[in-house]
Amino acid sequence: MKETDINAIIRALKREVGRWNLTAVGQVAEDFQDPFRILVSCLLSLRTKDKVTAVASARLFRRADTPAKMLQLREGTIARLIYPVGFYRTKAKVIRGVCRTLIDQYGGQVPDSLDELLKLKGVGRKTANLVVSTGYGKPGICVDTHVHRISNRWGYVKTRTPEETEQALRRKLPRRHWIVFNDLLVSFGQNICKPISPLCSRCPVERHCARVGVTRSR
Repeated sequence: MKETDINAIIRALKREVGRWNLTAVGQVAEDFQDPFRILVSCLLSLRTKDKVTAVASARLFRRADTPAKMLQLREGTIARLIYPVGFYRTKAKVIRGVCRTLIDQYGGQVPDSLDELLKLKGVGRKTANLVVSTGYGKPGICVDTHVHRISNRWGYVKTRTPEETEQALRRKLPRRHWIVFNDLLVSFGQNICKPISPLCSRCPVERHCARVGVTRSR
């Protein structure tokens, strides 16, 4: 795929994205522009459906919307507030641990660099990139299953894992598209370019797609 094709794809997706629901983390970013809320909601979203993440995030932030307030809650209280997100007990422990580190080592502020965010226990590259890009407006490429699948389906990259996809996109994707790439592709993947039987007949970028691995579509 040529760079001109990816530019056309991004333009087309930007025109269409208003018709699709925002991701849970994307909604938090749009409503609050708060790196801490984005960080926590992203941690909650892992292996959890967006609707569940959105409700759990809102419930938790009504009780605690800063690291200091979060540390005033017991781990069991956090777990109850975020239930039924996936692995809610583990996530409650991770969130409390992250907040302790933020208070002790970063003055209660969420760091704005990928390297520093990755030092937080329980924070992986996907979460760190999302905080950097949506929380601070700095270039970062957040790769989840949607970004990995769709980038390969288009034929834009040829990779085996999300980690490989991130590195390939860092080399190939024009930097001006980095921040918006995840939000566009997650919404696109949830609504049109589904993992099984994608809605190719309704796809706004079908003519640019190599349909790699697609055996059945609608």
